[in-house]
Amino acid sequence: MTATRAKPRRFDPDKFLTNIGEGKTTVSFPKKQTVFAQGASSDAVFYIQKGTVKLSVVSKDGKEATIGILNPGDFFGEGCLAGQLLRMSFATTLTECSLTKIKNKSMMKMLHREHAFSDMFVSYLLARNIRYEETLVDQLFNSSEKRLARLLLLLSRFGKEGRKNRVISNVSQETLAEMVGTTRPRVSFFMNRFRKLGFIDYDSDGMEVHSSLLNVVLHD
Repeated sequence: MTATRAKPRRFDPDKFLTNIGEGKTTVSFPKKQTVFAQGASSDAVFYIQKGTVKLSVVSKDGKEATIGILNPGDFFGEGCLAGQLLRMSFATTLTECSLTKIKNKSMMKMLHREHAFSDMFVSYLLARNIRYEETLVDQLFNSSEKRLARLLLLLSRFGKEGRKNRVISNVSQETLAEMVGTTRPRVSFFMNRFRKLGFIDYDSDGMEVHSSLLNVVLHD
């Protein structure tokens, strides 16, 4: 009779960060509040406990581009760990948010001392880097309709275990247009088409994205 091997416990960053006191604070932000500004001092990493955060960059002539929408379980501002002295983007709350703010030195200590946390953080960064590369390829070779469909699936966390396939209502069509690289009227046209085909639904809580939207991404 062979003994069954116990499954390794999944690392819980929420529980881990709750028990860390040194160099860490929990901060709350109302909706549409700036967490940090482009060009500000970069001295801490943030972890999203609750809420949604938008990352955007602004050019010298004032043109804004949205580069990411982050949800609970995501980190941001980690450039300080690689010697980045100034923030390269704006971080703005789209909803009420509860964030864990970890000072640069404390984050470095945790990464060196806690191997489970370090492994989880590195895996997170690698997965996000892959997603950014896929987004670049998507931008170069796919139509705006496919890019929008893929973006909605990403925002709904399609395929994530234990995650509801729902996009928050606070992501405006203007923001979606910025991220897709098209105009708001085009986004409106495709969104109406997706809804008529039954790929998405709207209700009082937001926008629900169905797995059938994947057909738009896979269709040649």
